[in-house]
Amino acid sequence: MNADKLKQYIALFGGLLSTIYLFLDSIGVAPKWFTPKVINSFTDMVMAAVPFIIIGYGVWKNSYIVTKKAKEQEKCLKEKGLK
Repeated sequence: MNADKLKQYIALFGGLLSTIYLFLDSIGVAPKWFTPKVINSFTDMVMAAVPFIIIGYGVWKNSYIVTKKAKEQEKCLKEKGLK
């Protein structure tokens, strides 16, 4: 999945929330906290959080200090002269 597809999925989710808001508003149910401004803010937050999570996962997977298996792998790489 590339960044463009991820943005499309997030926009789709934001659109779904907007549709729910319009439906609730049309039947007279309008919670004060569920507004278009809140929906846009939530979508923006997810747009910022998803890359952060992906980068954090990449750092986690590519570091040799976190898990025992990673420490063993680092030791093995050093023995073979690859690190």
